[in-house]
Amino acid sequence: MGVKLHPGPTFALVLLLSGCAAKADKPAPSPPEAGYVVMAAQDAPLEIELAGRTTAYEISEVRPQVSGVIRARRFIEGGIVRQGQTLYEIDPSLYRASEEQAQANLANAEATRDAAQAKADRYKPLADIEAVSKQDYTDAAAAAKQATAQVAQSRAALATAKINLDFTRVPAPITGRIGRSMATTGALVTAGQADPLATITRLDPMYVDIQQPSADAVALRRELSGGGAAPSAASVGLTLEDGSPYPYAGRIQFSEAIVDPDTGSVTLRASFPNPQGLLLPGMFVRAKLSQATVHNAILAPQQGVSRDPRGNATVMVVGKANKAELRTVTANQTVGDRWLVTAGLAPGDKVITEGLDKLKPGDTVRPVPAGSPPLPGAGGAGSRRGR
Repeated sequence: MGVKLHPGPTFALVLLLSGCAAKADKPAPSPPEAGYVVMAAQDAPLEIELAGRTTAYEISEVRPQVSGVIRARRFIEGGIVRQGQTLYEIDPSLYRASEEQAQANLANAEATRDAAQAKADRYKPLADIEAVSKQDYTDAAAAAKQATAQVAQSRAALATAKINLDFTRVPAPITGRIGRSMATTGALVTAGQADPLATITRLDPMYVDIQQPSADAVALRRELSGGGAAPSAASVGLTLEDGSPYPYAGRIQFSEAIVDPDTGSVTLRASFPNPQGLLLPGMFVRAKLSQATVHNAILAPQQGVSRDPRGNATVMVVGKANKAELRTVTANQTVGDRWLVTAGLAPGDKVITEGLDKLKPGDTVRPVPAGSPPLPGAGGAGSRRGR
């Protein structure tokens, strides 16, 4: 026969002690990791993006200075022409004849002057000895002066004739790209006509007229005068109509001193190099520029900033004894991918950006630099990258 054993008080005590020992061996959970970013004071350019439109640097409408029939055209439509290059030739026959006539008139006037001057020179000593009357000498001297004046008039007429002859070759007033010709060989043109023969446009550099709301301009001036910001360098970037960035940076040339009453905006003009001819007059573009720079600014990562039900911006920071601390901050403007915090944070504060979904104010955390790999065995390490 077997012996049946009955558990007694001693056996129950052993089981109780074994359970306590098992609970004592289990370690307490470690605090969750919190990835933080240390705040630092830095200069923050306040960038804005505005609409703009390209404008040619120079535009020149080619018109004839004299009337006549076009004998030849000396350029290729749509090509580049250089300043002073002959574009059209007007029949010079009449103007060459006028020049020759002016030369003849000048020679005649010079001959008349020489004769009148010689007569006056002969009469002077005779008038001194009263061999001729004083009146005769006076008349001779006056005739010599009139002849000299006639020579000056003839020279001016000759210069005018030469200028008109030169005008029969119509030059390019500027260097640039010329458009289509509005007159053909054999066409009659007149001096000062309303319709241009062609139009030349200088495309390098290129102007961009940027429209800024007057209210923004007033706010900027108020901020600059208050000492909260300083003027920035006048560098401008462009985004083309297809969304691609323009490869060259421009510079602000000036700002209009008046507000357009129709649009309520102020025009800023920027100049851009255009060596490849990507910019054409009349294109719509987006201009990004910084008109002011905030000194000693605090920039908080966007993933670390939240909004409470009232719309106030809040951040979670690593406080004393590694406690998570909720702070209300003032963040009304973004600079790139970060918030510009004007109140509530100071240099050296550690703003939590990772592991926020596992935290609440007052929790003890294990702070680590944001972006670092999770520590082995850390509580909540697998979800630290989330909010």
